[in-house]
Amino acid sequence: MINWLHIPTPELFALLAAIAFAAGLNVYATVAVLGLLGRFGHLPIPPALYPLESTLVIVASVALFTVEFFADKIPAFDLVWSALHTFVRVPVAALLTYGATSQLGPAQQLLATLMGAAIAFAAHGGKTAVRAAVTPSPEPLSNIALSLGEDGLAIALTWLATHHPYVAGTIALGLVIAIAVLARFVIRALRALFRGAEKEFSHPH
Repeated sequence: MINWLHIPTPELFALLAAIAFAAGLNVYATVAVLGLLGRFGHLPIPPALYPLESTLVIVASVALFTVEFFADKIPAFDLVWSALHTFVRVPVAALLTYGATSQLGPAQQLLATLMGAAIAFAAHGGKTAVRAAVTPSPEPLSNIALSLGEDGLAIALTWLATHHPYVAGTIALGLVIAIAVLARFVIRALRALFRGAEKEFSHPH
């Protein structure tokens, strides 16, 4: 069991990199898993993150995860949902890394926060790009399969980070590198997504 108040800084950064990536995929699943692990004594968490263990946060996270579970599997609507969650997944990942590094110096804490935000944005952007490429497909199964895979990866990566930080961090880093290689396509997809979302809200059906 990992106690991230007392682990070496490199291991802590690996743990947080994996959690930030998971939050970029599904922030509600990530928060729910962390809250449940902390609540039942499987993960000693920093005081700044104690609210994650509260019944209100856990119930709200599970409820929102349930909503996203269905919303994220509807072609086209999932893109609008993802666009809106740019302003949820990235800030929450930054807050998680900030709260988890309160024992570090200001410079290291700022670095961790920026790292968390950047990794979450990469995960979110990669997810969005893949969805934008798959959504035009007339059959819904590919969307559903992708969504299930993302949900499973977010939950598994969060759990793995709290037990094997270096392994989880390496996986997250590898995925970020893969996304960076395809950055041009990610940027195009994000631009198309925001244009589509803007049209959807300016011309509602």
